[in-house]
Amino acid sequence: MRLPVVVLLTLVFVNSALASRIEISSPGQQAIPLALNRILPITSAHPEIAAEFDRVLEYDLEFSGLFRFIDPASFMRDAGSLGLQRSDVDFPQWRILGSELLIKGGYQLNGEQLTVDMRLYDVTSQRLLTGRRYVGQRGDVRKIAHTFADQVLEQLTGESGPFATKIAYISEQTGNKELYLMDVDGHGAVRLTDHRSIVLNPDFSPTRKELIFTSYKQENPDLFRKEVYTGQESRLSFQQGLNISGRYSPDGRQIALTLSKDGNAELYLIGTNGTLLRRLTNHYAIDVDPSWSPDGNRIAFVSDRLGNPHIFIVDIHSREVKRLTYDGRYNATPAWNPKSDRIVFSRLEDSIFNLFTINPDGSDERQITFGGGNKEHPRWSPDGRFLVYSLDDGRGKSLWMMRADGSGARRIAAAGDRASHPAWSGRW
Repeated sequence: MRLPVVVLLTLVFVNSALASRIEISSPGQQAIPLALNRILPITSAHPEIAAEFDRVLEYDLEFSGLFRFIDPASFMRDAGSLGLQRSDVDFPQWRILGSELLIKGGYQLNGEQLTVDMRLYDVTSQRLLTGRRYVGQRGDVRKIAHTFADQVLEQLTGESGPFATKIAYISEQTGNKELYLMDVDGHGAVRLTDHRSIVLNPDFSPTRKELIFTSYKQENPDLFRKEVYTGQESRLSFQQGLNISGRYSPDGRQIALTLSKDGNAELYLIGTNGTLLRRLTNHYAIDVDPSWSPDGNRIAFVSDRLGNPHIFIVDIHSREVKRLTYDGRYNATPAWNPKSDRIVFSRLEDSIFNLFTINPDGSDERQITFGGGNKEHPRWSPDGRFLVYSLDDGRGKSLWMMRADGSGARRIAAAGDRASHPAWSGRW
């Protein structure tokens, strides 16, 4: 894979009354009036570049659920002005339209080098909130747009957006289950493995650009590690029996997984070099699908130790196990929000899997997906605001994203991609 060349040259930040009063508790609950002006050429025009940039930026900001876009048809003379300095902007024109925020930008292409200047303004106070210049290659248009969208969210909420990150997933396009990587909006899919076997359950390292996953490449379900850009790959855990559902700890120093080397599926911790550290569970039941708490002290997992599969939590220090879910015939694939004490999981009810969230003390359980098709394998974005999951509607498996409250669902990988088991990277 080619590492995108996007160089950040400048950063301008000015505090404002708007930025200080925005407090986002859940995506989709606020709608800040935003005038998103089209990006303008600094020198010669390249309409295809401008159109792609505008499309990606609007896609990201709309999905955030934080904005109400001012109709571009109502824009006035200042919309055609390239001036990006505060003194160049005719703020009264934008205020008349009811806008509280304004985004303006310009671009130029010199050979294959692309330069993009972007600005975010507080219209009410007539102040610059943030401005950045990006330099990359012509093919980095989407990357730059995603990166600026992340910066907008960081400026307004204090937490960067997830749009310049990656999604790993499993696809059967080749006839085998292989590991793929793509942008969060479904573009730029690249196949990472050629095992010609069964690959399952990817997970990203929080500290390096690498993944772990289970593969039957050598017939046994072994845990593999793969560096994304070098392509280097190695077997990490190859105990006899299962080596499945590997999950990195938040600090990237340990991996929780299920091993059946002693005859039963139990949770273990291993080092990042594959060294067996310790056993976490000891029960005749099957214990699978570990997911770490943000502080790295607890792990949610699935067990049928009390009958039907339910979600449990184990303290990694005391090894004390507590039951989390009590309802439903089948509860599976928990994922702990990386930023808060909220766990998402899939539950089978009325012959359909839907997604639910719950506090780690078992309170405030909420169903967040509805309707037909099985929704499974949920994973959080690194900022904890969004979810990716797989949907099987009987015609094929596809990948979808939505906000944490269940709103704004959109497909990012079509059913024809036969996609499942998504994992969301950290900052890329």
